[in-house]
Amino acid sequence: MGGIGAFFLAVLVSYGTLVSLFVNPKAPDDTGDFTPVMRFIVTSDSHITTIGDVQTTRLQKMIKLGYKIAQRDEEYDRLDAVLIAGDVTDMGTKIAFGSIKAATAPVLKDETQFLATVSTSHDDRNLGKESLDLYTSVMGQETDFHRVINGFHFIGVSASKNEGEQYGEYQKEWLKEQLDAAVADDASKPIFVIHHEHISNTVYGSSDFEGWGLPDFSEILKNYPQVVDFSGHSHYPINDARSIWQGEYTALGAGGLYYTEITVDDVKTVHPKNYRFVSTFWVVEIDAENRIRLRAVDLGAQEYLCEYILESPFDRSYTPEKQRERSMPPVFGEEAKISMQSNKLVFDAAESTDGMPIFIYRAFAVDSEGNRIPVGKTVPQYYRFKVPSSVKIELENIPEENYTLEVVAENCFGMQSEPLALK
Repeated sequence: MGGIGAFFLAVLVSYGTLVSLFVNPKAPDDTGDFTPVMRFIVTSDSHITTIGDVQTTRLQKMIKLGYKIAQRDEEYDRLDAVLIAGDVTDMGTKIAFGSIKAATAPVLKDETQFLATVSTSHDDRNLGKESLDLYTSVMGQETDFHRVINGFHFIGVSASKNEGEQYGEYQKEWLKEQLDAAVADDASKPIFVIHHEHISNTVYGSSDFEGWGLPDFSEILKNYPQVVDFSGHSHYPINDARSIWQGEYTALGAGGLYYTEITVDDVKTVHPKNYRFVSTFWVVEIDAENRIRLRAVDLGAQEYLCEYILESPFDRSYTPEKQRERSMPPVFGEEAKISMQSNKLVFDAAESTDGMPIFIYRAFAVDSEGNRIPVGKTVPQYYRFKVPSSVKIELENIPEENYTLEVVAENCFGMQSEPLALK
């Protein structure tokens, strides 16, 4: 067990068992019609520090909720795997890695495989490359892995073991070999790939401007259209329509168990209201025809945030272009009210017309010539299940005279509602 020690780890596991007794989630309703032959859950960025902290409690709650969701399915009641896309720990200490084992051991059943990647981000902050070997010692798993579960292939890539590099050429060659082996086994099935950083210019948070992506695996994965790739690092909202991307393959942002961030206009890594309460994961199911159902879960609310169904691994219904084409402006209800309270505009929330959440509200002052002057904006808590029905925008730089105030609702693809005006 290296420096942790078997006795110390046993104490941690015992405490983790005690903590888990107080975690009893309730599964959300499933009104869909889908009969899986495989089910797993996936998240990222659990940022565990020590057993009993908020992060380990969330990890235990996610796993327990995964079982509750499975048990509500009369046709298939198993949870086959739990995946975490890196930054499993917050600072990569020995107690943090021991706490992964302590948190998972009391709640994982024999039927479920726990698969995590170790990152060059938070997981190596204390021990550097030694964190890879420590994880293997504690969890009994290689940090680069290829597992076959119920006939489906899962390939995980952790940080390179070589000093001075994030991912090594040896890992890229290994990844291609594993993908070729999976295709040779059954080219019609999805292949699930997991790593920490997003692939550049795919999902929300991965753009060159946002900076949470790396190009390392792009040239490899583009040759495997059946790949479904999960990554984290950005903490960007799992239910944002940009967090699913399809091109040569499918990529999904895995959200995170520990807070959320966003980009607003030209400002990146914005921490929106109540961001530390956001904890999300995917429930992924595959049926006998290789259809894939993806449901995003708000762990705190224990409710589904969104759902996507791919008719096959080769289905490209959610390319950025197709999502923009389906995108429609939000609307304010006919009875929507708006008022001025001190220096704030207060108004009723708009409604989505395309199933995509409302990303931002923008306030304008309109002068006598019809010119619209931006005077404020706010992001609603769209990254949570319960979005407030009333919205406030603090105003600034309001013209001194001859203006009216109005607000528009906008989705993540820039589609704006008709304005709601203060009369």
